[in-house]
Amino acid sequence: MMATAFTACYQETQLLVNAQFKTNIVDSNFTAPVQVTIENNTTGADFFRWSIKGGDPDTSKEKNPGTIVYEQAGNYTIKLTAWNNNERGAQEFTFSVDSAVSIGFTPQIVINDFAPADVSIHNTTSGGSSFLWTFDGGTPQTSTEKNPDPVRFDSAGTHTISLTVNNGRKTFAISKTVTLQPKIHVDFDLIPSFDDYDYEVPFTANLTNKTTSGLTYLWKTTGGTIVDKTAQNTSITITSPGTYTVTLEGNNEKETKSVSKQVTVKENSNLYTMTDVRFGIKIAESTIGCSYSLSDRRIYASNEITASNGSNIDLVFFGLDATFSRCYFLSPDNVYSSGFYTIPGASKTFVVNDVSSVGFTDSDFLSMTNDSKLRTLTIKDNSNSTAFTNTSVPRLVLFETASGRKGAIRIKSFVSNGASSYILADIKVQK
Repeated sequence: MMATAFTACYQETQLLVNAQFKTNIVDSNFTAPVQVTIENNTTGADFFRWSIKGGDPDTSKEKNPGTIVYEQAGNYTIKLTAWNNNERGAQEFTFSVDSAVSIGFTPQIVINDFAPADVSIHNTTSGGSSFLWTFDGGTPQTSTEKNPDPVRFDSAGTHTISLTVNNGRKTFAISKTVTLQPKIHVDFDLIPSFDDYDYEVPFTANLTNKTTSGLTYLWKTTGGTIVDKTAQNTSITITSPGTYTVTLEGNNEKETKSVSKQVTVKENSNLYTMTDVRFGIKIAESTIGCSYSLSDRRIYASNEITASNGSNIDLVFFGLDATFSRCYFLSPDNVYSSGFYTIPGASKTFVVNDVSSVGFTDSDFLSMTNDSKLRTLTIKDNSNSTAFTNTSVPRLVLFETASGRKGAIRIKSFVSNGASSYILADIKVQK
């Protein structure tokens, strides 16, 4: 009777299985590789089986399978089956992994980097589903093609090319720059040679190219001879008087542009004219200078005269003081007698300080447009060292160099300025 009573009191309790889990996409990153963590909230189960196709791991019997990694893009399902001895339950979670994106591109300037320039673009991006290009200063300004057509940049400078890529949920961006040189601009200077500053035939000038963004050149002229017509810099020689046009064409494999300039060359007067030459008094020999070179067309201070240029000195002026109480020109080979240092390699110049006996007047000097008057003068036989003062202005002095070149000096003012006193003169001399 007691056994029967115990059996009647016992009833078996059945546990119900409620399969539940939560997933977490780490950092909300759906771009491969994607990490997924799982929180298993299942109740009533003693056993678990996870089906994780495409993930790592791809199966598990653990209650919590740990972090699952998906390396490839695609649609995936995580399935949990949970059970005990009496009941079984299941839950699924489906999601998608977006493509991994490796973004990059290479811009390539077509032909050369002178503006305007076309730039081709090689897109090396992988994993993107849409593309947006922006071209700063380019034509077109934007593109949605994966591989856009070449872009035209018309202006010089630095231009930015930007690419934005999307893989469905995430955006990636990269920018690169291209730098273009200025457009071709053609220009040149026609610079007479040192001896041809008077633009008289025979005339030689340097053609100095000032073109920017040029690669090849062609020189043309309506007269005269150009030494090298395809050189970047060259020279021209003209032997007949007249007006000539010199043209430079520049090319940079994209554009050809040209510029022309005119030059007028005169008859040969066989006469050089130098104006406003300053000769210092004796005390100014190391500052203003007292020695003049006709070939160099300049005054030399005493400390500038060397063994290499001493033979170029043709005229030396002696001025006693700032009152110009005693003045004269003398030959370079005779300066020691007037208190100057000896000029190395000095040449002989015959000087006529008093021209009254030669028959040369101020009007003769002013009217000289060629050397015909100078050719008639006898200078060597009339040379003298007669001193003069500043009482008579203008003052004329004649000379003949060791090479036989005849010339005239016209002193047009005596400038008294203490130790910096000087005479201001114009000079006309045979070439």
